[in-house]
Amino acid sequence: MSTLQIGLAIAGGVVLAAVVAHGAWSTRRNAPRQAQPEPAGHPQGSPQREPSLDADAQDDTQPMTLPPVARRSVMDSLIDVIATIALDGPTQVVSGEAAIAAMPATRRAGTKPFAIEGYNLSTLNWEVPVAGQRYGGFQAGVQLASRSGALNEIEYSEYVVKTQAFADAINATPEFPEMLEEVARARELDQFASAHDAQLGFTIRARNASWSPGYVQQNAARLGFVAGVIPGRMVLPASAEGLAPVLVLGFDSQAALAEDPAQSAIRDIALHLDVAQVDRSEQPFDRMRDMAASLAQTMDGVVTDDNGQTLTAETMDVIGAELQGLYDTLEQHDLAAGSVLARRLFA
Repeated sequence: MSTLQIGLAIAGGVVLAAVVAHGAWSTRRNAPRQAQPEPAGHPQGSPQREPSLDADAQDDTQPMTLPPVARRSVMDSLIDVIATIALDGPTQVVSGEAAIAAMPATRRAGTKPFAIEGYNLSTLNWEVPVAGQRYGGFQAGVQLASRSGALNEIEYSEYVVKTQAFADAINATPEFPEMLEEVARARELDQFASAHDAQLGFTIRARNASWSPGYVQQNAARLGFVAGVIPGRMVLPASAEGLAPVLVLGFDSQAALAEDPAQSAIRDIALHLDVAQVDRSEQPFDRMRDMAASLAQTMDGVVTDDNGQTLTAETMDVIGAELQGLYDTLEQHDLAAGSVLARRLFA
């Protein structure tokens, strides 16, 4: 082999090696970013799970279940239709067991939450009937409005039927408010709620390399988020147990459920704030804004709205000011954000 042939062979090998190296470098650059090993003793955050909510905030499409201890009444005439159920005879008493046996199978009238409570003669509190207790009267309520809309005539009729069946079973007589007046009140409340229902969302989009689910989870966990019960969901817990999360972080659930999540490519994640569900004292918007900026900086992303428009500091300031006005309005109507009534109405 001549000197020229040897030189060409060497040059060809160098070029081939460069091509292979460039391809490997491009593959690494475009691969989803992966979670990094944490320092010894540093909490990963992934074993933590989304805290469960209290009985009032759980899915009430399921059959009615009864708590083991007494609870104060959650009914309020501001957002509920309330019918009194008087026992037949001034000295009649109904046991908790008898009341439980007479309860309807579900706690819904149409799409609206429905509840029956008894007046506990020992604690002098209104509560969901409990075995071993004695009750001197009852009340039945149905919610006037929710995010599914206002209570209508059909739902009101279902509420009456369920309440009457319960009353008949315990030898009692119900007294109902006038239907048309309550339905009109429901529409008025629904109009107010619709005009003051705010759910804010920020999107954090990758500038260059995509993210793996583990990379997203690791960076979110460092800010206090814990794994949610739904794949692709993480939550920032409230300061008090049993309340709705302050913020929700979401990403592609299919990526979270992939056989090899490390190879799943995520290009955007969403931060969500359900304003009425979170107490003002949690400073949810300020925390949402700060965490979005932190995640964007750490993960090489940009904060945008749902349409992909970058959110500037000036825009954030405007949103924050408008939100303070909304908080004030809700408080003036006895529906402060994060309160029991607000959580029920905006659900």
